[in-house]
Amino acid sequence: MITREFSIQFTTPAFLGNAEQNGQWRTPPFKHLLREWWRVAWAESHDFNISLGEMRSEEGRLFGVAADDGDSRKSRVRIRLARWDQGGMKEWARVDPKVFHKEVGNGGREVGSHLYLGYGPLTYDKGAKQTKLKVNAAIQAGEENAFKLAYPKTSDALLMRALELASWFGAIGGRSRNGWGSFMLLGEDLGDQPGYPLRDWRECLKEEWAHAIGCDETGPLVWWTEAHRDWSSLMKTLAELKIGLRTSFSFSTGKKASNPEPRHYLSYPVTNHSVNSWDRNARLPNSLRFKAWQGEDGNLYGLIYHMPCKPPEPFRARENTLISLWGKVHEYLDSQDNLERSAQ
Repeated sequence: MITREFSIQFTTPAFLGNAEQNGQWRTPPFKHLLREWWRVAWAESHDFNISLGEMRSEEGRLFGVAADDGDSRKSRVRIRLARWDQGGMKEWARVDPKVFHKEVGNGGREVGSHLYLGYGPLTYDKGAKQTKLKVNAAIQAGEENAFKLAYPKTSDALLMRALELASWFGAIGGRSRNGWGSFMLLGEDLGDQPGYPLRDWRECLKEEWAHAIGCDETGPLVWWTEAHRDWSSLMKTLAELKIGLRTSFSFSTGKKASNPEPRHYLSYPVTNHSVNSWDRNARLPNSLRFKAWQGEDGNLYGLIYHMPCKPPEPFRARENTLISLWGKVHEYLDSQDNLERSAQ
């Protein structure tokens, strides 16, 4: 067994719920995230010639598996946090920077940017007229903890690669795809900047799971925002970006549409725009993800990256529809003056 130790520091507040749904440092979300990025590292190590059966078998031997046929296995990856403290953020900031959303109300109005990106863990207090935590605590940006792992020596290369990728691109907890729960792992064994696990984004659409960061003829589908002094202003920028992107695709239908429109495939469900032919409990997470990264200058930078994958079969997505949709998304991001495309 190999034992490694890192320091983990959050760059944005994290919504990690315990049994009472209160924010608390806990190991299960970190293990889940490590497992997710291990799959990406595995796919990359096989040049994206993916055999799901082979991957799941190797994953089960390492991370464990619960099986009804009695072939259950314990995880050989052990994770430990120095503390399981409750989050230090007991209430939300009184000021939630406003952004304009043209689809809210009659003709559009300003909404809280934190609430927009964090709705669920965050809610609106009508009496106080401000954004508030739905539960009693969250982990505050800047909180740190010691993070220890033990695992078989034979798995070192893939797990170290997964840790590098998780540190660069990972976020955990509620609304993590919107940038909440962004963190950095600090340790001498981690590289300063790992190469991206790149695959042509159109090829990525052949798989129903996120296994690579997409690239096109220009380069990686990775964009950086300008520098921000704090997470609050960065989240405002990300909210403006997401609102602008989503509303650039207009709807011609409302509730219970007979057929899906391109915007439905960005993520689903969409408020006031359901699809009658899809299951009422259908969920399609956004494959465009946000991350808050702290630079050496102490400023925060927003990292926007695309991990394309094919929607599950019940969504019946046509390949030409997806290629047209995400091609326009990439063009939109390339056109933003406050974003810079990564050259790596």
